[in-house]
Amino acid sequence: MKFEDKKPEDQILVIFGATGDLTRRKLMPALFAMEAQNLLPEKFQILGVGRTDLSDDSFRSDMQKALLEFSKENNKTLVKKFLQRLFYFKTQAYDGSFDSLREKLKFLNNNNGFNNSNVIFYLSTPPSLYRIIPQELAKSGLNNESDGWKRIIIEKPFGYDLESAIQLNNSLKKNWKESQIYRIDHYLGKETVQNVLVTRFSNGIFEPLWNRNFIHHVEITSAENFGVGQRAGYYDKSGALRDMVQNHLLQLTGLIAMEPPASMNSDAIRDETVKVLQALRPIEKQQVSEVAIRGQYIDSTIKNQAVKGYRQEEGVANDSKTETFAALKFYIDNWRWGGVPFYIRTGKYLPTRVTEAVIHFKPTPHYLFAQKESCESCNQLIIRIQPDEGMLLKFGMKMPGAGFNVHNVNMDFRYAELSDIRIPDAYERLLLDCMIGDSTLYARSDAVLAAWKFIQPVMDAWNENPNIPVYGYPAGTWGPDTADDLIEEADMKWHYPCAALTGDENYCAL
Repeated sequence: MKFEDKKPEDQILVIFGATGDLTRRKLMPALFAMEAQNLLPEKFQILGVGRTDLSDDSFRSDMQKALLEFSKENNKTLVKKFLQRLFYFKTQAYDGSFDSLREKLKFLNNNNGFNNSNVIFYLSTPPSLYRIIPQELAKSGLNNESDGWKRIIIEKPFGYDLESAIQLNNSLKKNWKESQIYRIDHYLGKETVQNVLVTRFSNGIFEPLWNRNFIHHVEITSAENFGVGQRAGYYDKSGALRDMVQNHLLQLTGLIAMEPPASMNSDAIRDETVKVLQALRPIEKQQVSEVAIRGQYIDSTIKNQAVKGYRQEEGVANDSKTETFAALKFYIDNWRWGGVPFYIRTGKYLPTRVTEAVIHFKPTPHYLFAQKESCESCNQLIIRIQPDEGMLLKFGMKMPGAGFNVHNVNMDFRYAELSDIRIPDAYERLLLDCMIGDSTLYARSDAVLAAWKFIQPVMDAWNENPNIPVYGYPAGTWGPDTADDLIEEADMKWHYPCAALTGDENYCAL
């Protein structure tokens, strides 16, 4: 079924934190794009919930401004139609009774001729409310599915560590079934991430090679070319490991390394990704300094502009050890991947913004041609998640002329070349999936807990062992030089996505 062919049944979307930044920047533009693509239900209402005193009209006016600023669509007629779907409900506190909210939903249902009471509750709120709001909704019976399904979407972080993740999960499960809970990770909504499954399981040329016999190692990089900015206060309590590795990058690892599912339904796919996370070789505390590197960006000059270091950012302690760069080396202990190292790195103020996975295939067992005898010249499959989404396959070709001189060439595919096909935003895809009840690209509780269990020893060691260094790296570089020490072979280094950068620092071409 095509993306644009999916039409959800009638429902109401309730957004807690409706006046917040996420709603303005991501949710409303995504919902409006779905309106433009005729993907919203025929009868569909959006109820914004917040503490700010707003009328329906003033809320619509605010969201209209948000669409003008952040939406790619500019159809004024459609904007007017879309805004009529919006309503607002003021609540004094998110930890009080929601009986009046229940009555408001009944009013919207009756007033608009709904035949059911299907509702999605989206928690666009601080994580401190992730336990409170679902609990209070349940007290008012808003988790009851006797008159229509009820679903709840929760943004990351899903806990602060393993213990808090377990507590959050137990709290949610008291009143909500797993099938009602949608833990959103926008990385999994990106088109290239989903294409990993298609590349592997619909092509006979890749899947037979996707194992320890033919793959030398796997790299996953998520780089940002900016610092913490206004998020310094939050980030200093989080860090790169919690912010990126525990969720985005380990979930991506699960998709890359999973076994073929029995079918393409959500449970079958998520069953296989969970098996990967459960097969991650545990990291002992005494091993952490050998398999994990942490760093902080320090002051530097980028394009003649002075950039201050992380500890100089407003809201960051002078002696902060919070990592803005994290790199891990780990193994998946199963038959497919036994002995194959996986490398993950993520960081702020790196040279460019890019997320990609690189599959390094093993070199030929005997070099017949003029070729550097190093795995730097191995065949590679590069899966670019963002930006310039696409895939690239690197392999050797004979250079013209006498002899057998080998030159690496690229065979690539870029989504940008599909000018007649619209690529939906990640939030569009994920919101639509929740509306139709497809949880494939949402994180399940066992996957979340398995990921936390894996990285908990690293966090504990970094917190408890003062002898583990925090390496400084100049802003605008690829992180601490010591990160190269994670790669096993002495003459190997990380793959650098933009060895030859274009003039645009926000662009990294395949």
